[in-house]
Amino acid sequence: METLVALAPLILMFAVMWFFLIRPAQKRQKSTQKMQSELKRGDEVVTIGGLHGTIDAVDDSTVFLKCSDGSRLQFERAAVGRVVNQ
Repeated sequence: METLVALAPLILMFAVMWFFLIRPAQKRQKSTQKMQSELKRGDEVVTIGGLHGTIDAVDDSTVFLKCSDGSRLQFERAAVGRVVNQ
């Protein structure tokens, strides 16, 4: 019984960390993975590096972006930070 009382603050601290730090981070990661898996041609996106472009083609692990100057660049899906038009 004394051991359980001594461990209570540690268990409480872990529970608080779970609900305020770990759980929201997992939700963000799942939503980002969902967004990256649903990318399609014509989506306007911003990469994690800040490059704006329109998806020209989608491969299994990469996307091809067409930039405003007409250049076509290849990026990993994980490099897409957000979709601008939804």
